[in-house]
Amino acid sequence: MAIIHQTIQVPHLGGITAGYALSNGGKYDSSKPTVVFINSMNTTVDLYQKQFESSALTEAANLLAIEPLGHGATSCPSDQFTYWDTATMALQVIEKLGIDKVFAVGTSQGGWMVVRMALLAPEKVVGLLPLGTSMDCESADSRSKGCWDPKTLLMPKYEQWCSPVPTPDFVVDDEWCGMVGSLGFGSGVSAETIQFWHDVLKRVYRGDEGRRKLRMALACLIERDGLLLRLRDIKCPVYWLQGTEDVVYGKTVPQEHIAMFTSSKETKLEFLEGGGHYLNATNPAEVEKFILEMVNKYK
Repeated sequence: MAIIHQTIQVPHLGGITAGYALSNGGKYDSSKPTVVFINSMNTTVDLYQKQFESSALTEAANLLAIEPLGHGATSCPSDQFTYWDTATMALQVIEKLGIDKVFAVGTSQGGWMVVRMALLAPEKVVGLLPLGTSMDCESADSRSKGCWDPKTLLMPKYEQWCSPVPTPDFVVDDEWCGMVGSLGFGSGVSAETIQFWHDVLKRVYRGDEGRRKLRMALACLIERDGLLLRLRDIKCPVYWLQGTEDVVYGKTVPQEHIAMFTSSKETKLEFLEGGGHYLNATNPAEVEKFILEMVNKYK
């Protein structure tokens, strides 16, 4: 089934219009558990197309994908926001839709967003499934262990997207679209998929509002705060998947960080051989199995 794009109003930051998609034709079924998905940098709820197409997943649970601040259809009056704001916004979306508890899946940046959700509302988030991520800031320690250096790589782009005057003719450049595709999907997806995301980025990040959204999304990425000192406060189960070919966060840091969830009722880390950074897209079958394992055990 095709993803149905919707928006909903929540009060955080003076009133956010949050972009989201809900399975089952956009209808919430209170008899089922709910799995929330938070997408990666500069993608949209369409990142979870394969999950929404899975009858095994949609029969087992409601699937709710939410677009972070700076992404997709999500917008707000303020140009200033952080990942904590996205976590608060997502919790308000869940509440407004009448959903009591959720399992939360986060791809890349979505991983540290869903952990923030669990820290802010432990009574609502009953399980975490981080995919291809890290719980640290973009620190020197993480870089020494094979993680990327976004500040050095991406600051020139950030400077390009800062303007004291409106930019009505702005359209995100092809180089950036290519970076999102190559870093996230690697060589594991088709040319059609890469073109799809190229078109999505060109549509979302255009005009003055698009430039400002893109600028702040990148600022959040470059200067984000780490969560290592807070991981001990997570009590729900944590199932973490990492690809062996993840060029952004590698294999060392996930092994260290999963061990820091010392209060969690269960932790698990699995590496997917040949898996890329956006695992739900490059390895949907394995991700589906992992989600269903947690949902069936803890629903």
